[in-house]
Amino acid sequence: MASHYVIMYTATAGANGPLLGTDEEDIVLLQFLVWDAVCRKTVTEQQYIVRPPTEDINENVLGEQCREDFRLTEDQVKNGQPLENVIDSFDAILSKIAESNTSRVAMVTDGQLHLRQVLHPKALSRNFTLPDYYNSFYDLRKEFKSFYHSEDMASVPDMLSFLAMEEDSAEELATRTVRDMGRILSRMIADGHRFVLPESIMIRLEPGICSRTEEVDSGCVVRARGLPWQSSDQDIAKFFRGLNIAKGGVALCLSPQGRRNGEALIRFISPEHRDMALKRHKHHIGNRYIEVYKATGEDFINVAGELFSSLGNNNEAQTFLSRGGQVIIRMRGLPYDCTPKQVVEFFESGENGCQILDNEDGVLFVRKPDGRATGDAFVLFGSEEDSTKALAKHREIIGSRYIELFRSTTAEVQQVLNRSMDPRTYEQQQPLIAQLPQVPLLPQQIITSGTRKDCIRLRGLPFEAQVEHILEFLGELAKSIVYQGVHMVYNAQGQPSGEAFIQMDSEHSAYLASQQRHHRYMVFGKKQRYIEVFQCSGEDMNMVLTGGLPAQRPIVSPGGTVLAPPFGAFPLGPAPPVLNAVGAVTPRLPAYPGMAYPTMFYWPYPSPPVSPSSPYYGSPPHMATPATPPHHTIVNRGYSVKGDRPTLSPPARGFEPGTSRL
Repeated sequence: MASHYVIMYTATAGANGPLLGTDEEDIVLLQFLVWDAVCRKTVTEQQYIVRPPTEDINENVLGEQCREDFRLTEDQVKNGQPLENVIDSFDAILSKIAESNTSRVAMVTDGQLHLRQVLHPKALSRNFTLPDYYNSFYDLRKEFKSFYHSEDMASVPDMLSFLAMEEDSAEELATRTVRDMGRILSRMIADGHRFVLPESIMIRLEPGICSRTEEVDSGCVVRARGLPWQSSDQDIAKFFRGLNIAKGGVALCLSPQGRRNGEALIRFISPEHRDMALKRHKHHIGNRYIEVYKATGEDFINVAGELFSSLGNNNEAQTFLSRGGQVIIRMRGLPYDCTPKQVVEFFESGENGCQILDNEDGVLFVRKPDGRATGDAFVLFGSEEDSTKALAKHREIIGSRYIELFRSTTAEVQQVLNRSMDPRTYEQQQPLIAQLPQVPLLPQQIITSGTRKDCIRLRGLPFEAQVEHILEFLGELAKSIVYQGVHMVYNAQGQPSGEAFIQMDSEHSAYLASQQRHHRYMVFGKKQRYIEVFQCSGEDMNMVLTGGLPAQRPIVSPGGTVLAPPFGAFPLGPAPPVLNAVGAVTPRLPAYPGMAYPTMFYWPYPSPPVSPSSPYYGSPPHMATPATPPHHTIVNRGYSVKGDRPTLSPPARGFEPGTSRL
């Protein structure tokens, strides 16, 4: 049993009462009353006016209700103490009262909100640590209901009314409340109640494995959206600081490519904590507001659950996770032939050297169903200090590959391993309309044609590479590129494909470029990639970009008009019978006399608004002709040559013959 009870009350500049903490407003008042359990009397009362960090930018800090209830003025608040100073000041007083033995001090609050929704989140945002006795407390309402077998008590006056006691005479709300709570606590102890099972506040998320067969209460799960993509499970737990998340209760959602998509499923220990989590809807992580919605236990299991089916079980993952590491780091971009020894050496080398837990046994590679490497791995570390050093090695090199490092979770380990063992993950997606021609988005007249081998094709470019990096890679040979002759190739999802086509001023220039730059390295930051350079013709370029289909297409400008020949030339004749191959999953396409293929629209960079599996259909004025998504989008990046140094030219504002700004 505690030797001293500290009754605490908080007030914010905004919402108070049942809405306390829902609006992220700063604390402006802290009221304490210390009750001695041995002498059964009040030892001290302390009231602190807290200066919010926003007082220097907001002319009016206090809401109207706050001013009325707590008798505060703007000048009082602006002259108050910072929150961390208030906590330190009261801690010094309490330590003196308890004779430096604060382990026997117990906090008491009216409900859950003062500590869970306000003080702990604010302490975290202000980057200071609360003393240990703030990590557990007694909810006076719950203790009262349990002891007297009463109905739920919504307020301190309700408890006083039940006990037939009068309210304190103080006019100010915080002072009156803590005094009344002290009288209620004294009465409960006098009547024989013992405060023995305090509420706890978890400061750190505990790792755990979720089984597919486990039952998860839908009343305990939320979905958080809009998270920074680099957020770890611990970062998400910090967003919900004050609320207790179940063991292994953060499951990061991954895209089909295994990347985080800014969403997570969070499982709390009780519906009460889930309901408080929902009140953090549109609270912030940095400058980003986070959406919080209800979710189901099935949602959580689908993301975090371990699969025991045709995918095989995850004994390897269980063995890996059972080693007890405090931190998991995910590695991406590893060479396919990388070994555990190389990973250990990678982390041990340099100024930020650190030790992997259990050395090579603390490394888990992600593999495909046939055993081939995927370039991903997970690594265990025994302490936060080691993980900080490990993450400092982000984008350092193993072999010729730079390695990406991220904080990870047990749920992500399960998700990635389960997905890697699913044969469907690596099946090639078939196009929805297999028989429709695939066409480039670049106007055909902009791409050179013919059999002259005056072009080069670059493969293996870093996805971040821009035109200036290609010009630097080609060196003196860049002076031989024709005007607007650099074409970056993007896939149907608008992502760089790692390829580019370049038109040179002669076959000889293209030959020299392919001979001198083939298999040379392009340095991009800390990344070093060797580039393949091939000599090719305009016809070869067209064949690659159109998938071997005829080059002639009707061309439509952004305004929706068909360009006159020669730019918009197309053969007359009936449309080919492509509808039979479409099937029931797509809308029926009308045929238009005189058009061999559907007309094509030009969309702004980088790609038309289509998904990988569903085409986009649109119509220009006076026409209702469908567009088809290409396999590749080719975006021209023009430049001019001034003196000896090529420079990028300004982008064209619209579509004109001879330009190719998309």
